[in-house]
Amino acid sequence: MKSATSLRLILSVSMVISGLLLVLILHLVLDSQGYYARMLLDRQAKTYPLTVQNVMWIVFFLGVGEILFRSLVAVREGRQLKLGYLSEDVNAPMLTPKSIGAVYQRTARAATHGYFLPRLIQRITLMFQSSKATDQAHSLLNTSLDLFMHEVDIGYNMIRYLMWLIPSLGFIGTVKGIGDALDVVGLTSPTDPQLLSTVTKSLAVAFDTTLLGLIMAAVLLLAMHLIQGREEETLNKSGQYCLDHLINRLHAGNQPQ
Repeated sequence: MKSATSLRLILSVSMVISGLLLVLILHLVLDSQGYYARMLLDRQAKTYPLTVQNVMWIVFFLGVGEILFRSLVAVREGRQLKLGYLSEDVNAPMLTPKSIGAVYQRTARAATHGYFLPRLIQRITLMFQSSKATDQAHSLLNTSLDLFMHEVDIGYNMIRYLMWLIPSLGFIGTVKGIGDALDVVGLTSPTDPQLLSTVTKSLAVAFDTTLLGLIMAAVLLLAMHLIQGREEETLNKSGQYCLDHLINRLHAGNQPQ
């Protein structure tokens, strides 16, 4: 778990740097008076480069880092299914409380890294060794799958927060832009020929922040659903793997006292 935390931190820092680099590239490439510079960066703001849009880019790339982390987790979990912890030979002997200890040992190292499949196997083997009851092992499998599914869902809490934060920042930018526009109206003479263009320009920047925020949130939402679906599918396959090659091969037998 320590390595996963370190990987997550490295990805977060890398994505923040990537966000800053993107902002710099857009600053150099886009026409400072053009529409895209206004929409993506708010180049003409008095506080530039400290603008709502630039903050949104940083938060968006933090979300991308979280998505990449969950994607790597899904890939690693999927690899566990190919490591052959359990025999898939239909003619393999049944597993008894005495012989199942070897299965536990094969998963000991991987379980310390928090992977779902070895943790499932270890829980079931320990339960079967102590109770010698296949129905209890089956019940434990179902309970563990529910807990692991909840664990997967909790892993996306930060992504959900960032997806909420991005459009919220967009709305904050919109409110600020409307406030700036009203401030201009209050300080400018109604007969000023530039009044209308100045006000509409401020309002345009205001609504651009909301538009950009909604687009960013939609991209992260799509990516989150795809990756979360992959993780849940891998967890389901792990459960099926244990059911087919572990639960169905358990046999209490007659153990010596």
